[in-house]
Amino acid sequence: MLIDLHTHSSVSDGTETPAALVATAAAAGLDVVAITDHDTTGGWAAAWAARPPGLTIVPGMELSCRYFPSDEPPIAVHLLAYLFDPLHPAFAAERVRLREERLNRGERIVAGLAADGYPVDWAEIVAHSDGGVVGRPHIARALVDAGVVESVDHAFATLLHHRSPYYASKADTDVLEGIRLVRAAGGVPVFAHGLATSRGRVVGDDAIAAMAAAGLLGLEVDHPDHTPDQRVYLRALADGLGLLRTGSSDYHGTNKRTPIAACTTEPDQYELLLAAGTGVPVVTG
Repeated sequence: MLIDLHTHSSVSDGTETPAALVATAAAAGLDVVAITDHDTTGGWAAAWAARPPGLTIVPGMELSCRYFPSDEPPIAVHLLAYLFDPLHPAFAAERVRLREERLNRGERIVAGLAADGYPVDWAEIVAHSDGGVVGRPHIARALVDAGVVESVDHAFATLLHHRSPYYASKADTDVLEGIRLVRAAGGVPVFAHGLATSRGRVVGDDAIAAMAAAGLLGLEVDHPDHTPDQRVYLRALADGLGLLRTGSSDYHGTNKRTPIAACTTEPDQYELLLAAGTGVPVVTG
């Protein structure tokens, strides 16, 4: 079985619609794909409606979080959530709050860029988002289209970098509370790309142990942003903490160069994930 448990559609910061995304998954030979858009379940229904025969779709999401060390500034972390009940009241309310945070942050970034003469317009960026969760990748794409930067990656390395004067922060979920919300909704929380140092600061083993104590059930081990040595380390850490291990591409269409199915999940680990989720089932048949 080929199983990719981390992909993004145009409902968040991918470039393919949910229907196109599942078609891409099937064409790549995947047996299982998870839809994990940022802070929203908005792509689930369209993906299910367009599911090609033989492809299983795992309902999921990527939650924007922060870990709060006792002696240093908070660290941005992402939490993958699978098989949760989307109608769970507390978790649904937190997702609404996060989406509003993304919108407010994006508008502030664009206002700063526009004030300094960059040809970006917030209303146009929102209009081109297909009704999805608007974030920095949408701003990056607008900068590419305007000829300001060469690529989305270039935008993130310069104007949208966290050290850029145009950067604006947002109030993400405390990851320990996020884990508790996912579990309360019957879901399976998995820590995403935990050693991806290319993305910025990463948490230490103590933080991952604290997440496990709060109810974390898995680590994303095989990820394009992890080196071979980091994958070996995370595999041992997951085994030591009794956590399941996932692998995935973190596919974003043309917003990133990584192809779908670049990394995959071992079938036995996928079975553990299925057994742990009680909120909603996978879509198959």
